[in-house]
Amino acid sequence: MRSHCGNLIGLILKTFLACLLILSVSVTAANASCYFMPLKPVKRGDEIIGSYDMKGEPHEFGSHWKTEDCFECSCLESGISCCTSYGIPVNFDEEKCVSIFDNTACAYEVVEKADHSKKCEVHEWVG
Repeated sequence: MRSHCGNLIGLILKTFLACLLILSVSVTAANASCYFMPLKPVKRGDEIIGSYDMKGEPHEFGSHWKTEDCFECSCLESGISCCTSYGIPVNFDEEKCVSIFDNTACAYEVVEKADHSKKCEVHEWVG
């Protein structure tokens, strides 16, 4: 009887650990940076044709654009939705390497701290 209980407890612990592993991976993978701005109506006569963004620029419903700070945005009938357009390196040798963001390319580059001309291997990206 004792070995049967031991096997059952072992199975429960393995199941619990598997669930924790799945949860930790799903949290890491859902790390994109997004924001939503409720509709600020752009009108043509009495018709609402779009929304203003946070800079006060009008956008028509269904339009898509990239901001200067590397967010990809869409104008929806409910407002404007924007998310980062780049991946963030999270699994690389942080002792030897550093991640540097290039605003022009809207991308991270991971290079050696001592020699920025040498790229480092990245094992995981999020975003």
